[in-house]
Amino acid sequence: MATIVGIFDRVENAERAAREIKERGYSTDEISIMVKNQDEGNGQRVEGVTNDNISNGAVTGGIIGGLAGLLLGAGMVAIPGLGIIAAAGPITGLIGGAAAGGIIGGLIDLGIPEQESRKYENDIRQGKVVFTMRTDDDKVEEILNILHENGAERVDTH
Repeated sequence: MATIVGIFDRVENAERAAREIKERGYSTDEISIMVKNQDEGNGQRVEGVTNDNISNGAVTGGIIGGLAGLLLGAGMVAIPGLGIIAAAGPITGLIGGAAAGGIIGGLIDLGIPEQESRKYENDIRQGKVVFTMRTDDDKVEEILNILHENGAERVDTH
């Protein structure tokens, strides 16, 4: 198994990639998408998110609305020192349950080395969208192509 990571500028591009992966017959169960709630308007702000609606599981705003039906476990997670993260997929439980590890700990749990996980956390901090997918080695090339075709500015395999 390999873990593929794609970095996108916009949630819509990551969502489009996830939909294409599903349309080609692949399972979306191993796809995770994370993005930071931005205070400045960059088209990805999660409106109305508070600690109260994070704790009761309410997802507000449009940032992961389209992903909620496509990926498992869509929600918001407050990460100390980073802020509110909109996440969908298996990573949601990993970063939510890893209070001390946060995003880095969750990415390590997905098989990504710590040094690379720190780089991806920094991408999130800068407003980028981090897309991960665990898949069989023989499917890596096609998934990488799908990510590139949908606007990934960088892709890595771990």
